[in-house]
Amino acid sequence: MSIGKWLFGGLGFAIGGPIGALIGVFIASLFDASKQVIQENGTNSSQGYRRATQGDIQVSIIVLIACVIKADGQILKSEINYIKPFLVRNFGEAGAKQALQLLKELLSKDIDSIAVTHQISQHTNYSTRLELVHLLLDVAKSDGDINQQEIIAIEQIAINLSIQPADYQSILALYQRQKDNNWAYKALEISPSATDEEIKKAYRRMAMKFHPDKVATAGEEIRKQATEKFRGINEAYEHIKKQRGL
Repeated sequence: MSIGKWLFGGLGFAIGGPIGALIGVFIASLFDASKQVIQENGTNSSQGYRRATQGDIQVSIIVLIACVIKADGQILKSEINYIKPFLVRNFGEAGAKQALQLLKELLSKDIDSIAVTHQISQHTNYSTRLELVHLLLDVAKSDGDINQQEIIAIEQIAINLSIQPADYQSILALYQRQKDNNWAYKALEISPSATDEEIKKAYRRMAMKFHPDKVATAGEEIRKQATEKFRGINEAYEHIKKQRGL
């Protein structure tokens, strides 16, 4: 989906507030009429709850990716190159090109990550925010590994999005299978000392929490992440069952 479709498909909360301030000039540079649209919508965007559109989610994804890339204080061309395939997978060829243009524009600006995440939190449900964090970890992993600066940045974003620590650790565990022998237990939010019955209950609870249907209206990008997380929960459960001979 192109930036144009994001805009004319109906941006809601992302038009105003800190996100609107970040993307406004870029959008206006693409469309003659968009500046007026932003001005008209932006003045009222903070008044009351505005349900997130798919366009809002897509713009939020790019803004949050910029926050992670800028986390270590340096922007490497190699990082951008690693992210390109991710953008293509999630936005298609045409959409990825314009998403990359927006990303580069954002990387040249100072981003108040607290204000941005607060705006996102106001207009998205918990399940969608979980998958945004999952998506950021996926981006960080795109170069083969997640470095400590990226982990710190994403963890802070998760905190600002009001993600429960156990839920964040559950998602992170799926990216640390080679480093943490207890990754499967963390993915199910239980300890290795849990009983077999507790493991079964945890699996059912987590499968319900991360079911893709919970983010059905948030767009294909978020639904893909939810499906991946749902698959990861199943893999963690099967891993534990194999270990225990269940």
